[in-house]
Amino acid sequence: MDGEQLRQLQAPLKARYREDPSSAKRTLRASGRVSQETLTCALQTGKPGVPAGLHEATGGDGSAACSGDMLLEALVGCAGVTLASVATAMGVDVSGAIVSAEGDLDFRGTLGVAKEAPVGFSQIRLVFEIGASAGAEKLDKLVQLTERYCVVLQTLSRPASIEVLRRT
Repeated sequence: MDGEQLRQLQAPLKARYREDPSSAKRTLRASGRVSQETLTCALQTGKPGVPAGLHEATGGDGSAACSGDMLLEALVGCAGVTLASVATAMGVDVSGAIVSAEGDLDFRGTLGVAKEAPVGFSQIRLVFEIGASAGAEKLDKLVQLTERYCVVLQTLSRPASIEVLRRT
């Protein structure tokens, strides 16, 4: 896909969203069926998924996906798709790109071993390795715009309010 094809694909959507801002608002959903027997949660997203389970550092056997890994994978996937879209819109020919993320966790927090240890990532690093003939300034702009428009990155950077409910 080239920049013009992308613009043609998105033009009617952008026009509709300008004309009717409420049409741009969607609620995305994910759910999972919990198994206490296997300590997993099988994701029910309508797409093939992998059961989420305990990380080996918390007693898992490594056969199920760790939700921390899945969070980083969601970040990489979103950033990668955004990078490709922004590069296409900018007319930057990317000959190859690798997006990677790594995050630091202290498992004492999630296991309740040390109250001072945080539960969750203390730091996440997102790295872009971009092969392109464009100059450094243009590649810097590409990364800047990718950061600006990546939904997962923006959600992690500026957390959404989360309401926790229990239903019977």
